[in-house]
Amino acid sequence: MQGKITRKLIDSLIPQTKPFEIRDTELKGFILRVQPSGVMSYICQYARGKRITLGSVNVMMPVQAREKARDTLAQYVTTRADPMEIRKAERTHTLESFVAEKYKPWVESNIRRPDDTLSKLKSWYPVLGNSKLADIKAWDVEKQRAEWLKAGAAPGTVNHKIKYLKAALNRAIAWGLLQSNPLASVKPSKVDNVGVVRYLSDDEDKRLRAALDAREESHREKRRQNNQWRAERGYEPLPENSAGEYVDYLKPLVLLALNTGMRRGELFHLKWADIDFSRKILTVQGATAKSGKTRHIPLSNEAFDVLTRCYSQSQGTEFVFQNADGGELTGITFVWSHLVKAAQIEKFRFHDCRHTFASRLVMKGVDLNTVRELLGHSSIAMTLRYAHLAPEKLAAAITMLNADK
Repeated sequence: MQGKITRKLIDSLIPQTKPFEIRDTELKGFILRVQPSGVMSYICQYARGKRITLGSVNVMMPVQAREKARDTLAQYVTTRADPMEIRKAERTHTLESFVAEKYKPWVESNIRRPDDTLSKLKSWYPVLGNSKLADIKAWDVEKQRAEWLKAGAAPGTVNHKIKYLKAALNRAIAWGLLQSNPLASVKPSKVDNVGVVRYLSDDEDKRLRAALDAREESHREKRRQNNQWRAERGYEPLPENSAGEYVDYLKPLVLLALNTGMRRGELFHLKWADIDFSRKILTVQGATAKSGKTRHIPLSNEAFDVLTRCYSQSQGTEFVFQNADGGELTGITFVWSHLVKAAQIEKFRFHDCRHTFASRLVMKGVDLNTVRELLGHSSIAMTLRYAHLAPEKLAAAITMLNADK
């Protein structure tokens, strides 16, 4: 039998002694099956001899069932993933097992910062870790969001956690392990992207630089005392840094951050091959940039001097900044906290060096689009947080109204 499956049609059907089916005239593959008991179910036939039950007429309206059938057919045509196999996988994999067995290997091969992605997902384990993929509900996520915000978490931080969870479930759909994303209706919390931009005042800048110099001299003095102790005992002295050389990575790293606005990860991955000394240009490779796009930053006099001095000490190394063992730099949390404490600067993160760079440009009259290009923002929206630092432009716009009075 054929006919458009509607509520009116369903209400008019009378069960027979044998099961029978009605094929929808609007969507090929959408079927209504009627049992002798009177039970009626929606079915989607996605291939010859292959079908899946969508649900009962008692819990799903015809328009909902037709849309679900349309999604099932589209997914099968696009991915060739068998909906029945997907349903089995949904009932097999929990969020935690999916991440560990399927998603983690893919993340480690395709995401630039895999540890960050995986740590955000693990924050969901206490709530959803043991939930089957198909059993994850938007309400569970909304409830957890509310608890995190009530506990004081920043809306932006919570948004990131939800974004990473959504992305993981989308990947499960692409791999045929989930039929649809249960979080499709979950929207991000509103975030004030302007807020208060933390940047160094002139006095804080002087104190930070003084603390860097004091740290350098302290390291030199400790090395001199150590060598004196070694000499008294007949040991070979350790290399000492002259006044024109840096004792380690911290001072040049901070100065370059203040002069280029580079992110911490971009600085950690910076290689000598990325520096064009003849043209005084530094290149941030797309592979290390957050936006994934390569950008070029002209070097200020101080930045050029810092890199020149570092290069003279590099001894053929690949990376500009290295740890004490000569390996790739991976973190500066401990030394940074001691530095800002010594400089008596409060609530100033290393990332705020980037804000300082951008803020100074805007306050000197550099247009926001140029600042956007230097920072590597993918859109002007993020750069607009610095707009208030150029109030004279806003005032000039208002004076245009005065001309009409």
